[in-house]
Amino acid sequence: MGLSPNEERFRLADQIRRAAISVTSNIAEGYGRYHYQENIQFCRQSRGSLYEVLDHLTTAVDLGYVSDGELQKHRSAIVDAVKLINGYIRMLGQRKRADV
Repeated sequence: MGLSPNEERFRLADQIRRAAISVTSNIAEGYGRYHYQENIQFCRQSRGSLYEVLDHLTTAVDLGYVSDGELQKHRSAIVDAVKLINGYIRMLGQRKRADV
């Protein structure tokens, strides 16, 4: 027995919400760690959650819940966030090497 359209939409929205919350939660948790490598790992998980949000939004477009224009707007913000996280990871790696 399949899901109703409303149930399907609710579940997808919930997955997007959880993945989005995971982005900032992982950054915060990594920041609270005392070792660079742990912080870097949490940032990588955060980056993965951003791509998860993008994937869910793409699915939402495919199902007709979100317009392609909305997807492009969010994709741009996600790409910017990935670049910021990548820069932060790079900086942490440089600090880790400098402290050795």
